[in-house]
Amino acid sequence: MSDDEQPANRLRKELPDEVPPSRSPSADDPAGGLPGAGQGERNGVTGRQRLLKGLWPPRLTRAQLIVALLLFGLGFGLAVQVASNSDSDSALRGARQEDLVRILDELDDRTQRLEDEKQGLEKQRDELENSSDQAEEARKQTLEKERQLGILAGTVAAQGPGITVTIEDTKGTVEADMLLDAIQELRAAGAEAIQVNGVRVVAGTYLADAGNSVSVDGNKINAPYRFQVIGKPQDLEPALNIPGGVVQTLEKEQATVTVERSSKIVVDALRAAERPDYARSSSQ
Repeated sequence: MSDDEQPANRLRKELPDEVPPSRSPSADDPAGGLPGAGQGERNGVTGRQRLLKGLWPPRLTRAQLIVALLLFGLGFGLAVQVASNSDSDSALRGARQEDLVRILDELDDRTQRLEDEKQGLEKQRDELENSSDQAEEARKQTLEKERQLGILAGTVAAQGPGITVTIEDTKGTVEADMLLDAIQELRAAGAEAIQVNGVRVVAGTYLADAGNSVSVDGNKINAPYRFQVIGKPQDLEPALNIPGGVVQTLEKEQATVTVERSSKIVVDALRAAERPDYARSSSQ
């Protein structure tokens, strides 16, 4: 055996004895021999049948069902409304002239009744507004009167223009009656609120000597005596400086008196409201 024949024999031995022929797609096998292809046709189910099977029965979600019901209700309501309006229009078009006149008269009567009711309600509103205004004004006046009486009684604080009177008594010669004279002069000059060393002075205030000091309504106060007075400064200061008046009397006792005007004096010492023992209001 030659060298050229040996490779050929070796190649022939390595190849299998028989190679099966490859299968090519044909017209009878449109799936091309692929596995699973044409299985539907072999089972007797067509493409149209599979499509119908996928669409029916329908698979609705809860949200889709609710929307469908709402749309159905809306459409039904619109249909009923249109039918009702059509019936009303048809009834009016088919009514006799006498019926139309009667309907117009009824509408006029109803309009007049509503107008009368409107006017009555407006009148009641005006009366209520007027009565409310009067009641509100009366309430404001009552509150203002109560405030004024509270200032005089010393139960509420007060502020306003006035003067500050300071009495220096280094010798201890100032007595209670001298301070009482000063209070009376200030009241006569139009003082509306007075306090002395933090004690509110009212109509029933009394002063008494207490050794080298003075007692005001049982409250002991010491010099210097400081009066805070609310009123018209142009009237209060001259009342103290009249010849032979309070200032000259105190200066004779070697006391020093200083009067200062101010646009704002605060009287904030308060007294508890006292109920009279015998006096009662005569108003019913």
